Amino acid sequence: MGKLARDVYEQELLRLQTELVKLQEWVRATGARLVVAFEGRDAAGKGSAIKRITEHLNPRVARIVALPAPSERERSQWYFQRYVAHLPAAGEIVLLDRSWYNRAGVERVMGYCTPEEHRLFLRQCPVFERMLVEDGVLLRKYWFSVSDAEQERRFRKRLDDPLKRWKLSPMDLESLTRWEDYSRAKDEMMVHTDIAECPWYVVEGDDKRRARINMIAHLLSTINYHEVTVPKIKLPVRPPSSGYQRTSRTLQHEIPDHAAKLA
Repeated sequence: MGKLARDVYEQELLRLQTELVKLQEWVRATGARLVVAFEGRDAAGKGSAIKRITEHLNPRVARIVALPAPSERERSQWYFQRYVAHLPAAGEIVLLDRSWYNRAGVERVMGYCTPEEHRLFLRQCPVFERMLVEDGVLLRKYWFSVSDAEQERRFRKRLDDPLKRWKLSPMDLESLTRWEDYSRAKDEMMVHTDIAECPWYVVEGDDKRRARINMIAHLLSTINYHEVTVPKIKLPVRPPSSGYQRTSRTLQHEIPDHAAKLA
């Protein structure tokens, strides 16, 4: 299957982003709580999908949560505790750029957790997620997949791109040499956590355009939202001037007109 044509992609993306705005307004109006977890291989396209989803959304309604490595205090807490603090309140959408599944992936493969901690996670995770769903949280989980050849190609591209070089972390390099280890960890994770209440949905990510379109369309299809009628807005008439004289612009610190140099 060939790559999705750019013009087709951009047209459909705009339509889907319009639907995402409708979803946002429905979430805000109804007090729904939506959590979308993005997991998968490094360089599989999670970040770019999140970027397209949030591009036209209100950051006060839809927020991205990408947690750093846990602090010493957080390591002593119940594993799920620091994630609970970031769950949405009524009328909010939370997009998890990696989630509690770190324990089943990078922590498991790199030895950052003990085998006992990993086994405890696999037992507790389905219980935790069922509790969220039973409480009314809309939980969606997406696994972004990418082939080993395409992953390496994207890593090499990052090496030469100053805007993306920061994305290439030591963990990314480890994923190249531990490909099969991550595959085993992912398969074991899904055996225990692909549950009826909140199943895993796999996104094939070798074609990023196709992956974004497919993922967003699927997310929208899983939620029974509807367009919310918004009140009509009428701009008020600007009142006449009362004679107030504004401060002279010579007293202000204006930024240089860099744009003028571009001509």
